[in-house]
Amino acid sequence: PKDHLLRKIDAVIDFSFIHDRVAGLYCADNGRPPLDPTLMFKALFIGYLFGIRSERQLVREIEVNVAYRWFLRMKLTDGVFDASTLSQNRRRRFNDTSVAQDIFDHIVEQAIGHGLVDGTVLYTDSTHLKANANKGKYDLHMIAKSRSDYWADHLDHRTVDGRHAIITDTFTTPANVHDSVVYLDRLDRQRQRFSFDVKAVGLDAGYATSGIAKGLEQRDILGVTGYRNPTPPKPGMMRKSTFAYDGEVDGYRCPQGQLLTYATTDRNGYRHYRSDPALCHDCPLLASCTANAKDERTITRHVWQDARERTDAHRKTPWGKAIYKRRKETVERSFADAKQLHGHRYARFRSLTRVACQCLLAAAAQNIKKIAMALTRG
Repeated sequence: PKDHLLRKIDAVIDFSFIHDRVAGLYCADNGRPPLDPTLMFKALFIGYLFGIRSERQLVREIEVNVAYRWFLRMKLTDGVFDASTLSQNRRRRFNDTSVAQDIFDHIVEQAIGHGLVDGTVLYTDSTHLKANANKGKYDLHMIAKSRSDYWADHLDHRTVDGRHAIITDTFTTPANVHDSVVYLDRLDRQRQRFSFDVKAVGLDAGYATSGIAKGLEQRDILGVTGYRNPTPPKPGMMRKSTFAYDGEVDGYRCPQGQLLTYATTDRNGYRHYRSDPALCHDCPLLASCTANAKDERTITRHVWQDARERTDAHRKTPWGKAIYKRRKETVERSFADAKQLHGHRYARFRSLTRVACQCLLAAAAQNIKKIAMALTRG
């Protein structure tokens, strides 16, 4: 059909760069003639575009689907490569290389060239991919550490541009790595790689940390983060919010007016403020304030808490509300499409390196689809 997705992609996406990028990985004057790398990656993109999770199934579909053959420039009488050609190239030739990252970056550059990306407002989130693993292989035993320390899944950290939700970055980690750990490094990578002049970012509550708030201020970027519920106290105890910070004396005031003074700063950057046990001993609120044997209440405050509070205030402004509202239309929609249409619920491969390659090619396929639909609309 004239309106087939592959026709639209073929009309606007230039895949010729793939051959030049991988040329150094092939021997020019020895061995059997290889499968054309451009054809191979275009075939992989077909699998991601149409949610074909198995490479064997992908080869079978190419054998019988005229649209796929047309896209790959294969005649009806041409034989189709074996599925092992894809897996062996991935394992022997492309493993531990930056080919997938370079292909993804080049697709983003094509989107920039078409005016579909401006890089001024970015949205970031992460999602889990179920690991390709036999979780029933081992016996269950009690362990000293938490379940998250042994989590077998993967986490895809994704950033999309605010204009047309083009994916500008994807980075894969084990699932027990918190969202906020890799965020600033990935933001810097996009600013340097694509020369983005980022003005604002929209993030969910997982990124509402003092470190990210300080990092955004240092980069002169306005952050809009979701509300993060503070850790609740033990039943019957007063919340930290009942204590007011007094910046003039660098201390906290309790509901009875007593000052909790600075005591020390720990290795994680938290300043500790402690009350005077002599004054707390006869306080009528002691039972609901602390269970400490010394009748002493301790409050912690991060050294960059001021930056965190300024960033939290952005969420309450009209422009901050508008930016945060668009998260569901951009990065959350991107993940929903990836899971529903492009097989992104499960890891196809084993090992972090191979799953990272899957995430990059899946994101590139989504971008290819968005570029084609945007440029051929109407």
